[in-house]
Amino acid sequence: MTRLTKALLCCSALLIVSSVHADDKLPAEVMHSWTSGGEAAAVKVIIDEFNARGGEWSDASIAGFESANAAYTSRILSGNPPTARSVIFGLDQRELMEQGLLNNVDAVATAGKWPDAVPANLYATLGYDGHIYLAPISMHGESWMFYSKPVFDKVGIAAEPASWDEFFADMDKIKAAGLVPIAWGGQAWQEVKVFNAILLSQVGVEGFGKVYAGDEATLKSDGFKKTVEIFGKMRDYVDASSPGRNWNDATAMVISGKAGVQFMGDWAKGEFINAGKTLGTDYGCALAPGSDGMVIIGDAMAFPKTGKAEQDKAQALLAEVIMDPKIQVEFAKKKGSFPVRKDVDTSSLDACAQKGVALLAAGKVAPEHAIIITPAKVGAVTDLIGEFWANPAMSGDEVVEKFTAAVTEG
Repeated sequence: MTRLTKALLCCSALLIVSSVHADDKLPAEVMHSWTSGGEAAAVKVIIDEFNARGGEWSDASIAGFESANAAYTSRILSGNPPTARSVIFGLDQRELMEQGLLNNVDAVATAGKWPDAVPANLYATLGYDGHIYLAPISMHGESWMFYSKPVFDKVGIAAEPASWDEFFADMDKIKAAGLVPIAWGGQAWQEVKVFNAILLSQVGVEGFGKVYAGDEATLKSDGFKKTVEIFGKMRDYVDASSPGRNWNDATAMVISGKAGVQFMGDWAKGEFINAGKTLGTDYGCALAPGSDGMVIIGDAMAFPKTGKAEQDKAQALLAEVIMDPKIQVEFAKKKGSFPVRKDVDTSSLDACAQKGVALLAAGKVAPEHAIIITPAKVGAVTDLIGEFWANPAMSGDEVVEKFTAAVTEG
């Protein structure tokens, strides 16, 4: 046998071994909309661990949650679903569960003792009819106000505003300095989050739930009417280029010192972290003025039925990785969120996340409307708030009437 023949045989053997090894990997095409710098850094924590444990992650990221969700739904209905898709807790995936289009992860949940690790009220949102269909990734506080410390210092704002009157007085100072007071993401889904932050500050945690349950007295209360008034007043403090602006582009305005504040979920903190900014020095975080609680939402992973055994195994592996205590903490540190698991050490999380953990433990949290009402009602509310923002001529009474219809009809 010649040296060349031996070399070729050796190479062939290596190729066979490599092929077998590749075949041993569990392939997973994962759809998500985590495309900003902070989000990409966070999802890499999951990707690296999944691949290290024998998975083979194939990224199918689509910018914008609504666009990604539309593509996801289309693929399921066409019979070509991905292995997994990032979703939110609550009723958003209920229809797919009811129609039998998702695989459950009961075995993984039982083996991992998820019922003991996840707060009971949140655990209940992960499944349907006695089965668990979603693997919870992280919790987000949505009613945060992030602000630029340099901008506040420049205009003489010494402390975080404790009331909305103080807030608007501070915004006047920023406006007078020639800067943009509020970095506004001009998309309806972002606008409704700002509305919710104000709403919680005016009606409290219990009242927030009543509003979305269609409670007539709360919808007609002074607190709800004041919410509409405050939200409308914010139009005077945003820039002309805000319509259509992505949330992370608004965050960048605060990071660069072009704007004073942004109301957004704590995923915005991931952008500050990714930009190398230091909490307390470069930026700060505060709950919406006048709030004693926080609006929350959660990230989870759903697992469509693909009819392929290796995909089922990949889904189980991904669910295990997501709920690994170490991954829960590391993901949260990159994403700006806090872990779903209540049995992990959160001492390494920053001060903003610690506030979120404390509020969750104290029960001072209001589940975002997308968790507690149907997708159709969510869409109606979102459309209404976007319409109101774009139309200053709409009266407060008209908003109350249309909002009531949005959460009670359909």
